[in-house]
Amino acid sequence: EVQVDELQRLLAGMEKEHRSLLLKMKEGEAELARLRSVEGDKLAEQDRSAQLEKEVAMLREKIHHLDDMLKSQQRKVRQMIEQLQNSKTVIQAKDAVIQELKERRPPLLQNLEMHDRIEHLIEKQVSRGGHSSRVRSKSEYVSRYVGSTLTGPKPLPLIRVVET
Repeated sequence: EVQVDELQRLLAGMEKEHRSLLLKMKEGEAELARLRSVEGDKLAEQDRSAQLEKEVAMLREKIHHLDDMLKSQQRKVRQMIEQLQNSKTVIQAKDAVIQELKERRPPLLQNLEMHDRIEHLIEKQVSRGGHSSRVRSKSEYVSRYVGSTLTGPKPLPLIRVVET
């Protein structure tokens, strides 16, 4: 009986130890699952991080390309503005010449008309009352345009580019 009691006591101790070992094993498995989950999350985070780094590198390359294109366009715009300003200067110079010619035109027309009158008087004296068929003079053609007015030079707008 002592041996049976001893064996039952040992058996009860073994069952108790078995339960505690099962509990420890379940705790270990839970910890292992948690660690695997954490490790999986870390791998997922590393993958996402690598993907984001690739995207950032690609975006930097695109930004660099766009900066180059922008600088190129700015150069073209500056060249176009220079050409425009040069053209504006040429136009203003031509407008000044036109204005000067306009100012010189009335006295010249008067001179032409006076010349025509003198010719007409000479022809009358030569023909002495006879009809002469004469060709219209330049002043008659020009005098038709005396009444027409041309507009003066207009100031062209100044275009300014601001680089950012």
